[in-house]
Amino acid sequence: MTTQSVADERAVRLVAFRHTINRWDVKVSPYLYISPFFILFAICGLFPLLYTGYVSLHEWSLIGGEGDFVGLENFQFVLGQPKFWDALRNTFSIFLFSSLPQVLIALVIAAVLDTNIRAKTFWRMGVLLPYIVTPVAIAIIFGVMFSDKYGVINTLLTNIGLPAIGWHSDVIPSHIAIATMVNFRWTGYQALIFLAAMQAVPRDYYEAAMIDGASRVRRFFSITIPQLRPTIIFVVVTSTIGGLQIFDEPRLYDQFGTGGADGQWRTLTMYIYNLGWIESNFGRASAVAWLLFIIIIIFAALNLIISQQISSGGSRAKK
Repeated sequence: MTTQSVADERAVRLVAFRHTINRWDVKVSPYLYISPFFILFAICGLFPLLYTGYVSLHEWSLIGGEGDFVGLENFQFVLGQPKFWDALRNTFSIFLFSSLPQVLIALVIAAVLDTNIRAKTFWRMGVLLPYIVTPVAIAIIFGVMFSDKYGVINTLLTNIGLPAIGWHSDVIPSHIAIATMVNFRWTGYQALIFLAAMQAVPRDYYEAAMIDGASRVRRFFSITIPQLRPTIIFVVVTSTIGGLQIFDEPRLYDQFGTGGADGQWRTLTMYIYNLGWIESNFGRASAVAWLLFIIIIIFAALNLIISQQISSGGSRAKK
């Protein structure tokens, strides 16, 4: 074999190797680009979830660590406790008082910000300011507003001849007060998500509707809402997940952080905290965490199915 033929063979092998590398690059590169997310999710999300499930099947204390395998005994104990069902009731109540008004108000705010108002940037930054404020500061402010004896709201009510409301002593008023804190903090954030989706709606639709004589309200319900269906589904699902995991606001609602003297506003996440760190029973706390996880999955799936049914029904009606 001559030197030239050896060189040619090496060149052919090099070209073939480069083609192989290019094919592998096209096939593998996308997975490498998204792999950091899945690696972090496996470390920070999937592993704690599975490990919590393992802990829920054992006796596990803060000091003694892992104990005997007890199977579903922790789940049976938790489901038999009135505190669990009270916490579940409180969680659902606060969730309903916060999530639905939050989405509706955010839609209205986004629609206003999408119009030709003055100082758009200022107002768009302004609605996001409550989201930046720390939950502790929000809790202090709203704690003063909703105080039973010296609160701003009760003072105004008594000045006009109305009876004061037990914002901390009664169940429903405490839920409304906590939901108000949640709405104050998250409504602006949701509004900006809706606003970004509204900005993507083609302006030709609105111009054609204006030529046909449609009012602003009619354009909002006939054009904006149908175009925002995917975004509304996303916001509803994320609001459901976040609303059922609420912790900061009820924990900071009073100076004790126990959810009220009778557990008036103790949520499931607070119940998990009490079981794990106060009663030092990680097994039962992990059982409640897994029950909460199952509840969130069920509610998120129901919201997704209902939203998709509404979306598909609207699309068929439009056709």
